[in-house]
Amino acid sequence: MQKILVVEDDMHINEMLCELLGHKGYATAAAYSGTEALLMLPHDKYALVLLDLMLPGKTGEEVLQEVRLTHDIPVIVLTAKMDKETTVDLLQRGADDYLTKPFDNNELLARIAVQLRRVATPGLGLGAADSNLGYKDMTLDMDSHDAFINGTKAGLSKREFEILKLMVTHPQKVFTKNNLYESVWGDEFFGTDNTVNMHISRLRAKLNALNPQTEYIKTVWGIGFKMED
Repeated sequence: MQKILVVEDDMHINEMLCELLGHKGYATAAAYSGTEALLMLPHDKYALVLLDLMLPGKTGEEVLQEVRLTHDIPVIVLTAKMDKETTVDLLQRGADDYLTKPFDNNELLARIAVQLRRVATPGLGLGAADSNLGYKDMTLDMDSHDAFINGTKAGLSKREFEILKLMVTHPQKVFTKNNLYESVWGDEFFGTDNTVNMHISRLRAKLNALNPQTEYIKTVWGIGFKMED
């Protein structure tokens, strides 16, 4: 049974969420502060985290940042903030999805199912082979979810690896920011360049640090990105 950590300081909402998830066959654990959530995470195997932003102790943003440093599990943020700047910031910090309060219970359950399905089948929708992928002097290791250049590990984040995996699988294709965002983040594109550009920039820097003489990702001006020939 998959277990979900519900991090919400409002006791009524927390209980409602745990009851809703329990009826759908999930096991749940409740945390009422950011500090409590971070203490609980290392002691159990959670399939997903539902994370409120407005928390006592550690804030939701701080919890998200610390989770991304130590865990590779889906995080869906629950927030009363609806502005685009906040949502883009959440995605940049590593949130996998978000819902604004008040939210529809069926939509929440659907989004949870999408994230759990994506984790269970990490190559879903990317057309990648089960074996390792290679390009120039680079190898993508599907077990460690990282890239190696001449045997040296690049240290990619989950999103960086998924972007690179998608592009290496189709090295001649030019991917728009819309393509990359919807394929890797699994959500509708917000129309902002910041999130995709930031991940591409970090990805390039990590690859070029291992081999400064080789360009791996090419910018096709006015369109997007592709693997360098």
